[in-house]
Order: sequence, then C-alpha cells, then structure tokens
Amino acid sequence: MTGALGLAAPAAAHVSGQPVAADVGTMSAGRLGASVGALLGLAGVVIGGLALARPTSRIGTGQGRLGAAITLAVGLIGIALGGLVVATSDSGIGTGNGRAGAYVALVVGLIAMVLGGLALARARRTG
Repeated sequence: MTGALGLAAPAAAHVSGQPVAADVGTMSAGRLGASVGALLGLAGVVIGGLALARPTSRIGTGQGRLGAAITLAVGLIGIALGGLVVATSDSGIGTGNGRAGAYVALVVGLIAMVLGGLALARARRTG
C-alpha cells in the first residue's frame, strides 16, 4: 500500500508543474495585447487602403500624407504589440497566451506598414 502512494505523489507533483491552458472565455494579458495589436493593424490596413484609393479625401488630407502617416504609426504599434506578446509568451499556440493572435498582429501590422509606405510614396510623387 505504501508503494502505491509513494509512486502517486511524484506523478501528482509533475502534473501540477505543467502550464494549464486558459479557458476559451478567459482574457489573459497575452490575449488582450495580441487582440489590441491585431485590431490596430487592421485599422491601419483600412486607413492605408483608403489613403491609397482616395488620396484627396478627408482621411487623405494633404495629398494622402496624413492617412499614410497614421497607417505607418498604427501598423508599427501593432507590430510592436505582437512582437512583445510573442517574446513574452511562455507556451505555444492554443494555450491561452495569445501567441496565435500575436502572429496575426505581426502580419496585419506589416501589411499596414507596406500600405502606408505606398501611400506615402504616392503622396510624395503627386505633391
């Protein structure tokens, strides 16, 4: 009887040391940071698309320079938040640390920065 209890204690200690995946509804700091980064990157993509499509509209005031500058800034913030979450998460994708969302934030932020660069180049050419 003592042999069975002696073997069960180390197994229980090993299981408790493993990271536990967060529930679907739990909003951890990593998930929040990744979500904010992805949303900022998405906003940058929308603003950059508008700045490219309509360089003289309200969002593109000043021949598209304002829209391009906003897109570059928002895309950079999205990339920074995504990179921060990737660098600080201690587990892989699916554990609730926000790593998958951080990768999305990195990609969407990069797309926003490319669109902002294109809009800025167009604004310099026409201005």
